[in-house]
Amino acid sequence: MRVRVLLMASISTSFIVASDAGLAQEEPSEGHVLPTLRVTMPTHRAKPARPKITAPVASPVTRLRVYPITPGSAGGIDVDKVPASVNVVGASQIERTDSPNVTDALKQNIPGVSINDVAGNPFRPNVEFRGFVASPVEGTPQGLAVYQNGVRINEAFGDTVNWDLIPTAAIQSVTLVTNNPAFGLNALGGAVDIRMKNGFNYHGAEINTMGGSYGRIQSSLQWGKQVGDFGVYAALEGVHDDGFRNFSPSDIRRFYGDIGYRSEGSEFHVNMGVADNKFGATATAPVELLDQFWGATYTTPQTTENRVGYLNFTGKVEATPTWTLEGTAHLRVFEQQAVDGNPTRTQPCDADPTLLCFGNGVTPANGLNGAQLANPFAPDAVLGEIDRTLTRSTTTGASVQATNTDELFGHANRFVVGTSFDYSTTRFNASAELGTMGPNFVVTGSGTFLGQSGAPVSIGPVALRATNQYTGLYALDTFDVTKAFSITAGGRYNDARIALEDQIGTALNGNQTFDRFNPIIGGTYKITPELTAYASYSEANRAPTPLELGCADPAHPCLIATFLVSDPPLKQVVSRTVEAGFRGSEELGIGTLSWKFGGFRTRNVDDILAIPSPVLQGFGYFQNVGDTRRQGIEAEVTLKSSTLQLSASYALVDARFLDALKVGSNSPFADAEGNVQILPGNQIPAVPRHRIKASVDYSITDAFKIGGDALFVSSQYFVGDESNQAAKLPGYAVFNLRSSYQIDKTFQIYARVDNLFDNRYATYGTFFDTGAIPNFANGGAPFTDARSLSPARPRSFYVGLKATF
Repeated sequence: MRVRVLLMASISTSFIVASDAGLAQEEPSEGHVLPTLRVTMPTHRAKPARPKITAPVASPVTRLRVYPITPGSAGGIDVDKVPASVNVVGASQIERTDSPNVTDALKQNIPGVSINDVAGNPFRPNVEFRGFVASPVEGTPQGLAVYQNGVRINEAFGDTVNWDLIPTAAIQSVTLVTNNPAFGLNALGGAVDIRMKNGFNYHGAEINTMGGSYGRIQSSLQWGKQVGDFGVYAALEGVHDDGFRNFSPSDIRRFYGDIGYRSEGSEFHVNMGVADNKFGATATAPVELLDQFWGATYTTPQTTENRVGYLNFTGKVEATPTWTLEGTAHLRVFEQQAVDGNPTRTQPCDADPTLLCFGNGVTPANGLNGAQLANPFAPDAVLGEIDRTLTRSTTTGASVQATNTDELFGHANRFVVGTSFDYSTTRFNASAELGTMGPNFVVTGSGTFLGQSGAPVSIGPVALRATNQYTGLYALDTFDVTKAFSITAGGRYNDARIALEDQIGTALNGNQTFDRFNPIIGGTYKITPELTAYASYSEANRAPTPLELGCADPAHPCLIATFLVSDPPLKQVVSRTVEAGFRGSEELGIGTLSWKFGGFRTRNVDDILAIPSPVLQGFGYFQNVGDTRRQGIEAEVTLKSSTLQLSASYALVDARFLDALKVGSNSPFADAEGNVQILPGNQIPAVPRHRIKASVDYSITDAFKIGGDALFVSSQYFVGDESNQAAKLPGYAVFNLRSSYQIDKTFQIYARVDNLFDNRYATYGTFFDTGAIPNFANGGAPFTDARSLSPARPRSFYVGLKATF
């Protein structure tokens, strides 16, 4: 039996929230967190704080602190002194989703977050926040930095984020912090900071097993124990899901462990993790297929295998009563194998059908030996292609930080200075095997592989070695002008050096260096004890990834994320963000009311976009597209008591191009040359403008609880419709229900229904080449609708049993 464990932290805890490579954690608790206890921490920390159980309370209370790097950081800064939006999702909120995807908790609990299944698999989603994306899909321009226990986990080759590699049961909290350059590269829209459990903040053992619709079975086991100054924690997870779409099974296996030591004034941890996951990543499907069967797929196989192993060392030492030193060192090894069945540009030659040509009926299709390929296929065969890639990355790095809390001119002050270094080596290989496509859109390989073929669009084997060297130096200071008014200022210098070495020829060779200093200035003012105002300005930058640099020539487009062909220069992206808002909380007779309201505006200079090639559909390139802007408002209100928890939020995200530009497009509205004209003010595709969320949990008795949540996401433009000429992808509304019953202090049964009203909706849409292959599902007739969607999961039922020891 695969075992899955979820933390039964159903009450309030205090939180610490991290900044740069930072960590977010719930404060340690003695034993399991109990539903009638309030856990707080002393505000003075001359030595490692121990939890103090004060008294039963009627409602959960959270306290936030924010700091830049590593675990247990020296006291931190109260949230009321953070001049930006801070969003924290704790273990209890993650548990309520009953999902092995931490992204589901982010989607429900953070106003500006939306999720789409661009990869066609629910375990590999895009996380979009304020129009910026953290995606597992190679070729997606990334805009969020993601950290786990202080270590950046954006993969080296494409800055991708593989959410499936993160063991959800072992997560203590997730923090999404905005407007802070201390997070380093790629934090254009903010940073996601994931803090894992350890033996000091989790005690006992839990086993959780759940099963339900579409063959889902998920289980996990977690255990933690503290013995004197030592703490040990381990979590093991397993998931199998058949998927509701054809050819879309998923298998997940993950382990995480931590060994810690702490004494007065110091704390050290060694933690490690491994994962081995396999997915049927079915991607989008034409609407004409989905109209016939909601679980249809278009071209198969499309599978992905992710493997990772990592080892981290973290430490903190209080050198003096006012100076604290912290550091991390890490090693991460990542491997991804992808198999992708596609239509092919290979065809019988016009002059001699016994030979194969590529791209047209004249240009030879060559084999691996450079000679033109003979045509081994039957005259009526529909040709396809199986594209395979293998990515192996090894990353090592370290970071050091010093924190000083001496008073300055008689006022409270907190000064932080730190540095980080990361070095990655990636080997990327790609190949293309010709085959035939059957009536169910399955490509069967023939054993014939393409060599370098085609001009100017080419395809063929790729062997590339890429190195990334990222160095950062940052300093931040928070000064209390008065007890109510605090100012934060500082910045970070980033140096990124990327080298590409073509292992077959010289076309991909290149060296690029990107340097920049990003400042921050901001302030907070406590208007009343229950109300705080904040405002800030900051800058951030993103260096082009090795993948983008290897596919950036409009004259020589490539099959993105598969066949890299050239290495022209790209400019780095620079974001400038202004943010302001209010937040507060108040104790009412019915519970604790908390709320926040804020606005933001981010302008990206030299933004990078994946552009479809006007020369040949299915190919593309990366290009700087001038300036873009993302702006909006976010509002949230929560009410918590001993029996009731209510929350509601609204986010407006307005994402637009600011410069006129003609780009290639696969849109049906492209001109005769395959281009569309972007005008200033056009909306950026795949960014819904409105998101409304609501959640309720009610304790009918101490043992029996019910709850539910609702999500509304408005319409969005299809990817590829940068000119905003096509009809939008419709918005959608989803309702989920959940309940649990505590049989005794050990066993709990629970159930949930997702997509209660069985709404058929899509979270992502793009266009495809309707003439690439015939519509086998319609008797071989051609496709007539270029829209292609990622269908969402239909109504699903799940039941589980949880045991706590």
